[in-house]
Amino acid sequence: MTQNEIPATQMVVDPRFMPVADLFFRMFFSPGQGGGALACYLDGECVLDIWAGWAARDRRWNRDTVALSFSTGKGVASTVVHRLADRGLVKYDSPVAEYWPEFAAAGKDTITVRELMSHRAGLHKARGLVPGRFGLLDSEAVAVALAAAPPDPRRTTGPGYHAVTYGNLVAEIAARASGTSFEELVRTEIAGPLGVDEFWYRVPQDQRHRIARVFPKVNFLPAPWATAGAVLARTPGLRGLAEAGMAEGFDELMRSPRAHDSVMPGWNGVFTARALARMYAAIAGGGMIDDVRLLEKDTVAQLLEVQTRRRDYVLGIRANWRLGYHPAWIALRQQPLRSVGHYGFGGSGAFADPDTGLSVAFVTNRMGNAFTTLSDGRFPRLGAAAVTAARRAA
Repeated sequence: MTQNEIPATQMVVDPRFMPVADLFFRMFFSPGQGGGALACYLDGECVLDIWAGWAARDRRWNRDTVALSFSTGKGVASTVVHRLADRGLVKYDSPVAEYWPEFAAAGKDTITVRELMSHRAGLHKARGLVPGRFGLLDSEAVAVALAAAPPDPRRTTGPGYHAVTYGNLVAEIAARASGTSFEELVRTEIAGPLGVDEFWYRVPQDQRHRIARVFPKVNFLPAPWATAGAVLARTPGLRGLAEAGMAEGFDELMRSPRAHDSVMPGWNGVFTARALARMYAAIAGGGMIDDVRLLEKDTVAQLLEVQTRRRDYVLGIRANWRLGYHPAWIALRQQPLRSVGHYGFGGSGAFADPDTGLSVAFVTNRMGNAFTTLSDGRFPRLGAAAVTAARRAA
């Protein structure tokens, strides 16, 4: 039975992954916990597709619920670029300006696609990038501003996480190199080959009733967003974080229905867990899922390589960036060292572990925990349980 043939109320739980399912279901026991979905593939087969909780206080989560997953969408956007690289339309070591001539402004003429995809372009600043509280929804204006912006000099000493701008940058490269809009590329390069529709940045109007309500308020600090952002922007060690992720009004923007009207691949991706798990299953399988070749083996080998081990000046950690992904950070002593994926603000995320042939994806509308909305331990715990199950199954 294929995914498309599974009844709307039927879940998938492989007996080997029963402990993972048990852990997941314990996370959603009241409307205050929100809801979520978890999906896993092992060696190309769906072994877990489950959901629980509430999409809103008056609506239960079901098989068709989709969720705003924030930076989780960076992994999907990166995979689009890798698909183009397969066909020679994009080359990792070519200057970005080869595809996007305006990008050469302000001394950026030598910055390569490889550097940009590993957060070394020095264009992390979203704060003040475009005017207006909803300016970030204008993708054309954002692209123009990024092309004109000077790179941060810290780019030469280490990466700086492009929390908001990364998606705009790779989307513009992909669109320029292919001559096709990024929205269409997602449909033809990811959704179409995988046979799954729910890879959305601009969500179709007739599908918006499926979106889970995000809560609580986005601000992860006790002070108002504008005040906190202004203070952090002047605080040594935290300045990069404010510049990258605390643009004016961004807390409102992330909760606004208008967020689903634009293509902002760094943060406004809306997915199901099964869609994400299927994409990462192809990466875990050397580029193949079922009889579909999503990526060539050489491309998969490239995207698994660590591009920089230097400290990230925005995040303050050594993120060990790959080409558009980071490793799976899970609550396990023996980490899956060759894993690639991307987590999102609030707790959603997905990754592939080629060493076990496993992919894992988790989406939720309940951001963080009682202390912070930034993230929490749910996905690291679920990922650890899934990797443990996959290793035992080997």
